[in-house]
Amino acid sequence: MELTRRAALLGSALVTLAACSSLPDGVPDVDSGALVSGSFRSRYRHTTAGWTIAYPPGNHTARLPVLVFLHMRGGDHNAAFGSSLHLDKYLADAVAHGMRPFAIASVDGGDHEYWHPRRGTDPAGMVVHEFLPLLARRGLDVRRIGLLGPSMGGYGTLYLAETLRRSRVAVAVAESPAIWPTAAQTVTGAFDDAADFAAHTIFGAQRLQRLRGIALRIDCGASDGFAPITRELRAQLHPRPAGGIEPGGHDSAYWRSQAPAQLRFVARRL
Repeated sequence: MELTRRAALLGSALVTLAACSSLPDGVPDVDSGALVSGSFRSRYRHTTAGWTIAYPPGNHTARLPVLVFLHMRGGDHNAAFGSSLHLDKYLADAVAHGMRPFAIASVDGGDHEYWHPRRGTDPAGMVVHEFLPLLARRGLDVRRIGLLGPSMGGYGTLYLAETLRRSRVAVAVAESPAIWPTAAQTVTGAFDDAADFAAHTIFGAQRLQRLRGIALRIDCGASDGFAPITRELRAQLHPRPAGGIEPGGHDSAYWRSQAPAQLRFVARRL
């Protein structure tokens, strides 16, 4: 994909206005707002973490609410935007058609750290104690945030929503969440061991109760291997979350197909 970029330095962050000449099917062919990127040294992940904020057109200095994107396994902060999902394009198009504006912010959570505290790393702590304060310093409203993530990020969305609860999270969208009913069924690398799984599973009546008061949407493709467990999760939640099981697989094409409805769902609740 060829990119034409006009870039300027704003403080320590790179601000990019991008126009794509070639886009995947369904992605709006519109000009994005400002993309602001940077990095910081994380004491929770013990590494340098990159980040990007996508603003709606004309709103890169406004005090906007923020949707925090948690990327999939093997992804990074770029996955939300031009390298995969193009959420900046969907955001710009939706705001142009009357949707209430907000910013989308993403951060590196590690290749397979699965967004929870574990041996040698704590990406959840990084989000809460480093990334959200960074967003606040940049003028965004982080008093009650939104969360969105696919696959590994879908699990992370549910885990962080349960952890922060309704006082900090207004809305959460988990798509194709990488979740398992037992430690023995998890994919290699998702958890350190059975004890780590038991400490950080999103299942259990007490844990699921913590989602009460958060506007919740859960989507999954019907041909996705996670569809059966996602159906089970949706049945355990009361009230029943928005979204559902729709045609599609465990891939970026499915996640992009859900983006317009998911962003509208977020906008009504941030």
